[in-house]
Amino acid sequence: MSIKPGWQGRYYEDFTVGDVYQHPLGRTVNETDNTWFTLLTMNTNQAHFNEQVGAGSEFGKPLVVSTLTLAIAVGQSVIDVTQNAFANLGLDDVKFTHPVFAGDTLWTESVVLAKRESGSRPTAGIVTVHSRTLNQHGEEVLSFKRSFFVHKHGAAGAESRFPVGKKPLPVPAQAAEAAAGEGSGA
Repeated sequence: MSIKPGWQGRYYEDFTVGDVYQHPLGRTVNETDNTWFTLLTMNTNQAHFNEQVGAGSEFGKPLVVSTLTLAIAVGQSVIDVTQNAFANLGLDDVKFTHPVFAGDTLWTESVVLAKRESGSRPTAGIVTVHSRTLNQHGEEVLSFKRSFFVHKHGAAGAESRFPVGKKPLPVPAQAAEAAAGEGSGA
């Protein structure tokens, strides 16, 4: 049997200026996400967790705290842009362009703006992307630029840490028979 690795993410060499990545996982924000994140981060603005205050606002309901929106957007982008990064260098030009409410589904996409070799780390490069987040209606709710250090292919820091099992993985009988048949020239 052969091991089929899952998606390993992009390395420095895999980025091309102008490439667009539509990150595959959407995320619906609910009231609990908003309340917990707001209180966990010690944000005391009741517009995010008090129904009465939200109802009395110009929006008529509580707003999702903007830092949660940013955290979700950055998280959505990891699969495509920073799976092999080892340090964020900056978030710039962060703009919250449309309110987000519980029940909204967020989607993020990124375009590669720049890349360069690292002057101090020969096994890494620096990549800058512009990301934007859309709600379910296609309205942009957030945009930002992000720069990060990312490993090059073969960098020691990018090696897989997947452990070797002490016992072999059970293989279904049909798969074992098929593998045996392939090796016998049948």
